[in-house]
Amino acid sequence: MTGVLAGRTVLVTGALGGLGSHIVAAVAAAGARVALHHLGQPQQAAEAVETLRRQDVDALAVDADVTDWAQVEAMVAAVGRVDVLVNNAGYQKATAFVEMTLDDWRRTVEPDLTGVFLTCRHVLPGMLDRGEGVIINMSSQLAFKGAHDFVSYCAAKAGVVGLTRALAREVGPAIRVNAIAPGPVDTPFIAPDKTPDWVDARTRDLVTRRLGEAHEIAPAVVFLAGPGAALMHGQTMHLNGGGVML
Repeated sequence: MTGVLAGRTVLVTGALGGLGSHIVAAVAAAGARVALHHLGQPQQAAEAVETLRRQDVDALAVDADVTDWAQVEAMVAAVGRVDVLVNNAGYQKATAFVEMTLDDWRRTVEPDLTGVFLTCRHVLPGMLDRGEGVIINMSSQLAFKGAHDFVSYCAAKAGVVGLTRALAREVGPAIRVNAIAPGPVDTPFIAPDKTPDWVDARTRDLVTRRLGEAHEIAPAVVFLAGPGAALMHGQTMHLNGGGVML
């Protein structure tokens, strides 16, 4: 296949979710070989891979818990060369801070922040050996503005921004590390919280006054992975309908 990512292997974590599946489609359309990470969804993963292969996309599925060192290490080994890592896997659940237990905290922070550390940690040695690579971390506008009942999620996503900036300085310029901070996106990820009041609260201060769509986020991944973003290091793209303006 031809495209700006032709000949590149892109590993997308959380590849079967609402946003992840659109990211996979976008990088595949750009010519990439795609590794679809999932956690315990072998049938759905196999179907997604088969769909891509029917489109002449080189694709494979890898199963791993991104909070587990050994599983992430094995996942990266199974993929082989990773030219672009997209850290998209995540978790969120509304919990009042005064009711939050340590397990509640860890249930969010470990996949949303520790998982980013682990995937970067295992992918980077290969990138450094080759002297090139791209890492794209999914943060959130809530890292910058906060949200009622989402302290652990906001903290984790703010950590992703800090990790992105520090890592960009440590491994750049050969390796480009950037982040994307979406606003509320209408995917199954928000389904447990998506009531009319919740949607109103999340969109009333946006310029667009609506939830974003996954297909509006995915092209930014292709841009950051491609040559057009050559001067971008440690940056966060704010794709949030005007919810955060920096």
